[in-house]
Amino acid sequence: MTASSAWAQSGGGIGGWFSGDWYLKVGGAVLHKPKFEGADGRSFAFQPMISLGKAGGTSAKFSSRNDNISLAFIDTGAFRAGAAGKLVFRRDGDTDGRLNGLSPVRFGGELGGFAEVYPTDNLRFRGEVRRGIRSHDGFVADLSADVFHDVTNAIQISAGPRVSWASADYFDAYYGVDAFESAATGLSQYSPRSGFKSVGVGGAVTWKATEQLDTSVFAEYSRLMGPAAKSSLVREGGSRRQVTIGASAVYRFDFSL
Repeated sequence: MTASSAWAQSGGGIGGWFSGDWYLKVGGAVLHKPKFEGADGRSFAFQPMISLGKAGGTSAKFSSRNDNISLAFIDTGAFRAGAAGKLVFRRDGDTDGRLNGLSPVRFGGELGGFAEVYPTDNLRFRGEVRRGIRSHDGFVADLSADVFHDVTNAIQISAGPRVSWASADYFDAYYGVDAFESAATGLSQYSPRSGFKSVGVGGAVTWKATEQLDTSVFAEYSRLMGPAAKSSLVREGGSRRQVTIGASAVYRFDFSL
């Protein structure tokens, strides 16, 4: 028997990695939130929620509305890591009249990776780093910690802090105001640097309606910091205080390869 055939029979290679039990979680959340990051006015919005990974381990232990689209390549039971992505919706004058005269943020996305660790059975730390695609040229890093507790077999409560950092290119797309934009909007010129974007806290109550369907209600508060808080878009008619409330539903599909 050759070495390559032995490796294949032992489950090596891409085919061996893909074989096994998998889960796909698909759903979404309805949010009542600021019209745009830094806005004082509010509106309703929809957020897709998608996660794919190998079944077992930590796959069903905990998930948050803050988790972006994820594909777990590694799941050891206490550690998960893989690819992460986020849809970025267009932001322009149709989003809010205060944005008329500012360069629009185009529809696009953010692509990167995530890692999460469970130091105990009721605590999760998660980090994501993503780069903008089409919508902006910057980088964003999100960190969160969640303590969760199963009140019953069907009801779980969770809460924890969040912090976000972004590069200068991200802040320029969302918070920068050049000379032409200043003349068109009346906002003061502003050229941001990189730095921490926000800190906050969030909590949720999750109800396991069926073996496959999870529903939840949640509330989050964040306070803009650094380059975001200093922007004239926020200081001159916006708000550093950002509150989001909403409800979500996610269905889990189990399958084997």
